[in-house]
Amino acid sequence: GNTLDDYSKILQSVPPKGAVAYMRVSRAGNSSKLSLVEKGVCENMHCKSQELVIKEQGTYLIFCHLNFHFPNCSKSPIDLKTELLVNDMVHKQSLSTFCAPETCQNKAFKNSFQVHLTELDVQDRISVTLNHPQFLNDVSLPNENVLGVWRYNDGM
Repeated sequence: GNTLDDYSKILQSVPPKGAVAYMRVSRAGNSSKLSLVEKGVCENMHCKSQELVIKEQGTYLIFCHLNFHFPNCSKSPIDLKTELLVNDMVHKQSLSTFCAPETCQNKAFKNSFQVHLTELDVQDRISVTLNHPQFLNDVSLPNENVLGVWRYNDGM
């Protein structure tokens, strides 16, 4: 499969007509908002510690791929909520139930992928939150947790 480095090389080879960001994310202590890790692509955008800040108005594709690890699967279901935020307001969310009793094993790995197409303005801020950030898998493989934003070139 492709890794963060593979995708970074692909995105860097695309002419920089628009804005693009492809950053690894990880837990930030006890915060529900994920942190951006200084590795990846960040073109025509501000990549801050927990947010991507838009520099150019336009249509953007926002995507987030996260991997989760449940080391001690409980006998009761765990509802895991992922939210894509713009200016700290929820633009897209998903709710998944993991570790239901009939599928529970000693440990489990799950992943989540969200895609959102939206109009954004200059200074709009994009971030991701989890209701249970402790389950984000940033230790064992696979752990390619990424937040990506790609501006459509509007016919360029």
